[in-house]
Amino acid sequence: MRAILDNVLAAVGDTPIIRLNRLAPAHCNVFVKAESFNPMGSVKDRLALGVIEDAEKRGALKPGQTVIEVTSGNTGIGLAMVCAVKGYPLVVVMGENFSIERRKLMRFLGAKVVLTPAALRGMGANAKAEELVAKHGWFHCRQFDNEANADMHSRTTAPEILSAFEGRTLDWFVTGAGTGGTLKGVSRVLKAQSPATRVAVCEPDHSPVLKSGIAQKRHADGRPSESHPLSRPHVMQGWSPDFIPKLTEDAFTMHTVDRVLPINGADAMRLSRELATREGIFVGVSGGATLAGALQLAVDSPPGTNILAMLPDTGERYLSTPLFDGIGADMSEEELEISRSTPSARFDAPSPPPAPAPGPAPAAAPVAADEPVSPEVQDFFAKVLADAEQPLVLFALEWCEFCWSLRKLFAKAGIPYRSVDLDSTAFQRQDRGGQIRKLLREKTGAATIPQVFVAGEWLGGCTDTLDAFKDGSLQKALKSSGVHFDEAAAIEPHALLPGWIHPR
Repeated sequence: MRAILDNVLAAVGDTPIIRLNRLAPAHCNVFVKAESFNPMGSVKDRLALGVIEDAEKRGALKPGQTVIEVTSGNTGIGLAMVCAVKGYPLVVVMGENFSIERRKLMRFLGAKVVLTPAALRGMGANAKAEELVAKHGWFHCRQFDNEANADMHSRTTAPEILSAFEGRTLDWFVTGAGTGGTLKGVSRVLKAQSPATRVAVCEPDHSPVLKSGIAQKRHADGRPSESHPLSRPHVMQGWSPDFIPKLTEDAFTMHTVDRVLPINGADAMRLSRELATREGIFVGVSGGATLAGALQLAVDSPPGTNILAMLPDTGERYLSTPLFDGIGADMSEEELEISRSTPSARFDAPSPPPAPAPGPAPAAAPVAADEPVSPEVQDFFAKVLADAEQPLVLFALEWCEFCWSLRKLFAKAGIPYRSVDLDSTAFQRQDRGGQIRKLLREKTGAATIPQVFVAGEWLGGCTDTLDAFKDGSLQKALKSSGVHFDEAAAIEPHALLPGWIHPR
């Protein structure tokens, strides 16, 4: 048991390494390092403490000075903890599309949270932070290129791993790339002290910025000057911003990375859930994604291979994201049946439906390159719209929460549909997705995604479709096309919009 600690910062690090017993293949040993055991529930507690203490030692951070950082959430939560202990005001800049739980946690810890438009992505949030630094003279952590980030992992995470595997071989270390601090800091120590260990880094399969070999454009001080050309939005919050961080690039320059693993978003969410239900380990999407990479390696590994995967955070900060789709707050029919099996303390009347959640129309999608549409894509587009076997067609993006809103509607109403996911790996080949988006704009005049058609007739985007379900016109069109669905389903469609939408 630990001794009495002077403050919560002394609890950062020394997280457990756990063997998987039900998800790992029989011929390999798969272990996970559970960073949710840090005080604020993520690996970024290490980064936050390391960067602040380094700045204090260098005199770059003065007593009482405001700290500012750009984050998808976990770094901001870690910094909020550190700044609360040390007495620094904190301002966090983050995109509005990241989970509401993260904002609330930071504000609960005393931080101020400045939101930026989701469409501007990481580069927009960075620009906002730099403006605020220039105006107010605040200390900017710059986690993506601050060497103190990687140094903290070299001093803490890597030695913890080496100590745990003393006396046995560690064949693979698997991590994702967020800031690159874990990747650079751990990989350089492993390569020096455990040269038999190979290092794999994971990234979203449809946003292959690392595997592409295309260099990131930078300013002279290492900051990115623009988004990477192959970057795409994805579901792995905290992973792969829309640029290659300097620390991540350093690991490749140092030749400490042996393999880049593409990870599918659906696999990441599935394994996040299976870690919970089969191993009792509660993680976010990035944890499931890293495990997906470890299991990829295990398939072709010889018997007895030891693989360690980093699990960056806890699942609690994903409650309002698609990871928790289908996880209800109210009792399911099966649960109600259990309740009704005995006479006391029962709920026999359903709760009223939630109030509509107001919100803006989906943001405009990026315009595809001005290039001719191939005959093959034109033929595919025409056949999809003319398919009498599947009259309802959803043109969607895998990562888009407005698309998830429609998927939830169709699932709740039992409506069969075809989803054409334009950002998926298959539709990125020869820019088929971009060509289809051009055809959609020509046919509808709308540049937003999602777009919905019934029997070849354009219905509209997300809110149009929700409105059509509410007024019954969608159901009428479906019945006219011979589509069978649950006509008795009682649904408030606007309650299915993303949880982060709220009146400004």
